[in-house]
Amino acid sequence: MDDIEQTKKLLKKNNQIKILKFMEKVDDTKKKKLADQILKLDFEQVNRLYKNRNAKFVNEKKIEPIKYINKNKLSSKEINEIKQIGDQVIEQGKYAVVTMAGGQGTRLGWKGPKGTFKLEKVGKYIFEILTETLLKAKEEYGKEVYWYIMTSIDNNDKTINFFEKHNYFGYPKEKVKFFKQNTLPLLDFDGNLLVDKNFEIRYASDGNGGVFQALKEDKIIEDMQVHNIQWVYVCGVDNIMANMVDDVLLGLAIKNKMPSASKSVKKAYPEEKVGIFCKKNGKPAIIEYIDMNEKMIYARDDENELLFGESNIVGHLFNIESVKELANYHFKYHCAKKKNPYIDENENEVIPNEPNSYKFEAFIFDGFEYLDDMIILRVNREDEFAPIKNATGNDSPQTAEKIYLQKYKQNIKNK
Repeated sequence: MDDIEQTKKLLKKNNQIKILKFMEKVDDTKKKKLADQILKLDFEQVNRLYKNRNAKFVNEKKIEPIKYINKNKLSSKEINEIKQIGDQVIEQGKYAVVTMAGGQGTRLGWKGPKGTFKLEKVGKYIFEILTETLLKAKEEYGKEVYWYIMTSIDNNDKTINFFEKHNYFGYPKEKVKFFKQNTLPLLDFDGNLLVDKNFEIRYASDGNGGVFQALKEDKIIEDMQVHNIQWVYVCGVDNIMANMVDDVLLGLAIKNKMPSASKSVKKAYPEEKVGIFCKKNGKPAIIEYIDMNEKMIYARDDENELLFGESNIVGHLFNIESVKELANYHFKYHCAKKKNPYIDENENEVIPNEPNSYKFEAFIFDGFEYLDDMIILRVNREDEFAPIKNATGNDSPQTAEKIYLQKYKQNIKNK
């Protein structure tokens, strides 16, 4: 009971009125369950998240275009020279891949981790396609790279079980390691914590920007160092065309003595709703389309190319020292309004029809500001970018399948 009284004082001190009323009404077993969770909460962080929920991170006066290298304009001699540099590192086993796979397939109408979603016309799961990409790299370089897969509290067990069930699609189990990203509490529009039907505080994953801290906390960075990993490629799970073992990108970073390199594709049209590479305060950065004014959206250079036209495809390369450094920083959190069910003070479950709460997440590109510089390599969209985000329309399974099948000229399968 001391814990429960301490919990009530903590809730009152931090203005958590709704959950305080909730604690007054539920039975002692439920009170104890909630108290155990609440006493572990970092209320300084909770209050800071709510206070900064409307923070803006863009200052237009300090944003300028970023230089990039167009892969199509590199000569055969340049490509061969760069590839040799990258090949050597990969062949020596000093290269690893991190796939950020903490999301669910909810927007696709799929009940399960997004990576377990099956593309019907291709006849393969997303994880299966990514595994095949790594197996092809093994054929090319004679080396199976270490593959680190970031899951979440929502999908970790299901993801591991899926790989076990499918025997890792032929990839060596000892080369695959799973780790979980961190979480942050959800807050309603008044800053109150949410409780779910299991009488637990509601949390959500802290965004792909949390990958570095998760790598550190789950001792993945230590594992990388044990295996002498020098370069790490980080990408999302939902791009089935991702070229995860890229000797050209790697060679460019090494040749230019850069700590990091990222891939871009040419913006399809000025109004395309994508994040764009730029320089902010002299450092590499991404600006979201909603933060671009009309002048930035339509500005062109002397060759009639968009000044802000390098779209982020979430394919980022870091040397191990940068990974270690970024793991020590706490990135800023962006706030989004979401619909989240909760239990009210009368223990009734509420399923909202409209956004009712704030979700906080960090973005991986917010780490760029801690880097001195980076290489941007423009690649062909049709070769390396087929995202699966929506159930229909743009960036859907249908559009991704079309790109994939055109690239690999596979027969359409109906499985």
